[in-house]
Amino acid sequence: MRSPWLATPALAVCLALSACGSGQGAGAGPPTEMGATPVTTPADPEPTAADSESATPAAPRSMPASVPTRTPKVPAGPSKPPPVGAATLTGTVQAGVEPGCLLLDGYLLVGGPRAVLTPGASVLVTGKIQPDVVTICQQGIPFLVETASRQG
Repeated sequence: MRSPWLATPALAVCLALSACGSGQGAGAGPPTEMGATPVTTPADPEPTAADSESATPAAPRSMPASVPTRTPKVPAGPSKPPPVGAATLTGTVQAGVEPGCLLLDGYLLVGGPRAVLTPGASVLVTGKIQPDVVTICQQGIPFLVETASRQG
């Protein structure tokens, strides 16, 4: 037969753990749905001599009911996925945000003659749209340049 003294420590541990999870403590407010105690802000401190010299009383501070959300910025470029394959682009080359990155109408120019592809140059470019290519440039859809020539 087992001794009841072995069950006593186990019972004490269970009672201690259940008391810890109750969420009731000194000065705690009523628990919320998940058992957490709501956070409250302390009342405004008493006015000082400097505060009493001002002519207008301060407006009461209030906490917003919900946290505002940000709308993510949509990158410039085509609104639908580009077709994969051969394409021709014309326009003015623009510098990207990263050094050495060049853009043309929302496409990232990968490769090609750098003597022709300079920022501000009006060009005609042929190549392939490759949206699955990984680059260090943080913008544009990769366009693998096969040929490039300056326009008028």
